[in-house]
Amino acid sequence: MRTYIIRRLLQAIPTLIGISILVFAITRLAPGDPVRLYTFGALQITEEDIQGLREHYGLDKSLPEQYVNWLTLAVQGDFGKSLQYNRPALPLLLERLPATLQLALVALVLQLAIGIPLGVVAALKRGTWIDNFIRVFAVAGHAIPTFWIGLLFIIIFAVGLRWLPSQGILTVGKDVWDIPDRISHIIMPAFVLALGGIANYSRYLRTETLDVIAQDYIRTAHAKGLRERSVVYVHALRNALIPMVTALGPLLAVLIGGSLVIEQVFTWPGVGQFTYAAARSKDYPVIMAGVMVASTLLVVSYLIRDIAYVVVDPRIKVR
Repeated sequence: MRTYIIRRLLQAIPTLIGISILVFAITRLAPGDPVRLYTFGALQITEEDIQGLREHYGLDKSLPEQYVNWLTLAVQGDFGKSLQYNRPALPLLLERLPATLQLALVALVLQLAIGIPLGVVAALKRGTWIDNFIRVFAVAGHAIPTFWIGLLFIIIFAVGLRWLPSQGILTVGKDVWDIPDRISHIIMPAFVLALGGIANYSRYLRTETLDVIAQDYIRTAHAKGLRERSVVYVHALRNALIPMVTALGPLLAVLIGGSLVIEQVFTWPGVGQFTYAAARSKDYPVIMAGVMVASTLLVVSYLIRDIAYVVVDPRIKVR
């Protein structure tokens, strides 16, 4: 297993380099000059000062030279200094990563805790009003944009009913370990972020469960007199979950990437909101750090998926 993990990580290096080249070229070739953007309105700034800033940040060199210099430092964990904050980009991003991971992990738990049971129930109640209701809910979860649902939740639960706060991660003045306050802040954004996954996994598991319960070994289990609970949860569900592992591959990266919109709607101080602000202000080091962190998480999530295959299905062997 260790050799397999190391081999997969080594295979990911060319992928990460290709992603970095593509994003580096796009950010540098985009219209606009970040130095002029940050010095706009400063009357005492001269052209010599602007040129000096370009030289300071290495923006006066050709694109290949800029990329080679960036890559040399990036492999050492140095993604450069933020043009806006004049601080190292990676620590700035990592300061906000816990908030995004917190939101993504809670959304992941909600997706699995709600989506899987809904899919199983829909399959077992096939053709009933319960099945139809779950299927309509799944379609709506896919069709309705998350930002619209987020705004709707804010209007209903924050403005109308005043049950939950509408923004932020913690009430101003509250202790950082005030768990009830943190829970009240994360309920809405985490549920909105999880809706797409709940809809997806409920539909996916419904299909897989229907396929599994039609197999001969399930009929044999019934014929042996096993209890319905044992047949469903021991024999059927475990086999239905095996194909779902594929869908879980990019889940962590998708959640973190998808949280960008949710973080904007709920003013959640995470990586998505910070990277979006950096993209608008053309803060190159922060953009590159954000993309590489998200790409690394994608690689790790695929590795976790492959390991989960072995856990769920012992027939699969890794070499």
